[in-house]
Amino acid sequence: MASLNKVFLIGNLTRDPQLRYTQSGTAVTNLGLAINRVWTGQDGQRREETTYVDVTLWGRQAEVASEYLHKGAPVFIEGRLRLDQWEDKEGQSRSRLVVVGERMQLLGSRPAAGRAAGPEAPEPTDVTQDVPGNAVPGEPPVGPPEPPPGDNIPF
Repeated sequence: MASLNKVFLIGNLTRDPQLRYTQSGTAVTNLGLAINRVWTGQDGQRREETTYVDVTLWGRQAEVASEYLHKGAPVFIEGRLRLDQWEDKEGQSRSRLVVVGERMQLLGSRPAAGRAAGPEAPEPTDVTQDVPGNAVPGEPPVGPPEPPPGDNIPF
């Protein structure tokens, strides 16, 4: 039976990226992404719904996100779903879906050199790389998945 695990998201960051490094030196960052959906209900009223998604970026993508993205910035993420499972401090089984970013494109504009910051035509920047689970043959994997929030991370 065929299967496909692919996600395409466009949204705005809910917080500034926080760049960290694993013990092996691999860059990793988590992004909070808000994705808005607007529609008209059967009653003719405009409705809006916001979905919040956690995204994990690895390697150069994590470094680029940390350098160029900020809270509120628009971004395109292409990736795959991963289910994180763990036990909390009370021994309860917990789980959450996370998007592992495989491709990121910055959608915001940047000021031109020598001019004041202001509205400019968007200059998308595309960052694509291999991520854990997509290892290049003959090379070690990029790094282990990040533990769920609340775990004590030694780096």
